[in-house]
Amino acid sequence: MERKYQDLGTRLAEIHDLKSAAALLEWDQTTYMPPGGAPARARQVATLERLAHERFIDPAIGRLLDHLRAYEESLPYGSDEASLMRVTRRDYERAIRVPPSFVAELNSHTAESYQVWSVARPANDFAAVRPYLQKTLDLSRQYADFFPGYEHIADPLIDRADIGMKASSLRPLFADLRDELVPIVRAITAQPAADDACLRQFFPGAKQVAFSTEVIKRFGYDLTRGRQDVSPHPFTINFSVDDVRITVRISEDMLGEEMFSAFHEAGHAMYEQGVAASLEGTLLAEGTSAGVHESQSRLWENIVGRSYGFWSYFYPRLQAAFPDQLSGVSLDTFYRAINKVEPSLIRTGADEVTYNLHVMLRLEFELALLEGSLEVQDLRAAWHERFSADLGIAPPDDRDGVLQDVHWYGGVIGGQFQGYTLGNILSAQFYEAALKAHPEIPDDTAEGRFETLHSWLKEEIYRHGRKFTAPELVERVTGSPMHIEPYIRYLREKYGESYALPASDAAVGPLLPSD
Repeated sequence: MERKYQDLGTRLAEIHDLKSAAALLEWDQTTYMPPGGAPARARQVATLERLAHERFIDPAIGRLLDHLRAYEESLPYGSDEASLMRVTRRDYERAIRVPPSFVAELNSHTAESYQVWSVARPANDFAAVRPYLQKTLDLSRQYADFFPGYEHIADPLIDRADIGMKASSLRPLFADLRDELVPIVRAITAQPAADDACLRQFFPGAKQVAFSTEVIKRFGYDLTRGRQDVSPHPFTINFSVDDVRITVRISEDMLGEEMFSAFHEAGHAMYEQGVAASLEGTLLAEGTSAGVHESQSRLWENIVGRSYGFWSYFYPRLQAAFPDQLSGVSLDTFYRAINKVEPSLIRTGADEVTYNLHVMLRLEFELALLEGSLEVQDLRAAWHERFSADLGIAPPDDRDGVLQDVHWYGGVIGGQFQGYTLGNILSAQFYEAALKAHPEIPDDTAEGRFETLHSWLKEEIYRHGRKFTAPELVERVTGSPMHIEPYIRYLREKYGESYALPASDAAVGPLLPSD
């Protein structure tokens, strides 16, 4: 049996290497590749992804898994070996439903679509990318149809990112969360807004990057096994546990976009760097779900990176980096500015309280597109209408509207956004568990020390990679299933210090009264 297990490991390592090579080409496309290379790059990525898929669905792997079933059942559930066989079987059973020709077509198309989007967004040209978006929708529906018997056409796509999640489970969860969030947003926005003028000055990009780099190194992001670059949309990419890279987007007239995106992506990257070395080169060597992954990025970005204790230590250092802009700005003013709550157009720059409303809108758009109740040609108008109705503001253009997120232009439609809100919920639940184990963490943060928190996260979450599903991991780490109470408690405690908030059972209506 050990020989068959080793044979399985060798095959999976080869597949992992092919997919890592494809990922490296994708990273290059978003960072340094000249625009003219796009057609060839689409072909190259498609070829590598097709080869990896063909090797993975080889019947020989299925036979190996059948032979190894008894061996798997003889091992502890959480062992590396049993987990690899269990997760491989789950992935294999999904993969054999999808033809290699489709994998090649999808990856070729998304590479081309991304390149068109990267030009169309700054040009405010939705018409240029709309045909690509239509094809993405067609391919997304085609993918779902490889999994007949679904409750909702989005379910197979949601399951790709967050195993076990369905439209029918997300909708009530998000409704409950909205019931709690909307009264808080309405109460805060009815009070005098925080003054964020101190952030709206000229901040040289190189100095922003230098500051954020020092911070994420303090967090625990290992730059000997990673690097930070610039791209149109921030992201994290993993080639191995020893090569996990991040990108940021820089705005020189608004302090925070680069900085908080660096904190966010470092959270993702530390998760990947923290996977146990014994899992390297296997299907287990990455985060377990989109939601758990986002819990780490949002924890470091918001719960840590927007906390008062954090800035009591780092604000004097930020002032030293930008003396002309910040020397006359108090810590309290700066803290309120970076935590300003107001309806906004851009998801990635949205405050903690309104952020999830952006995700909820996008999820509903995805479900409607897949169902056919919303057509691609009508998406632009629907975007403007829903933002006006739900957030009280309308995008002045498509650049800050339907074109702002890369996800639909570089991936599929379906399962792309729910992970952000699941991550917000889980970030608070995990952080509460960390505080229960180590009550000194806030004091450490106020002294610029993060070793205790980072070590706890590595031990409880990171090292396991994909060994456990998200529900299994959440139960192991926190002792209960995912629930919204810690997140709502976190928001109420933090923002209740600055604003009068309603009781949690306040009646919920539209975010802003309609005329």
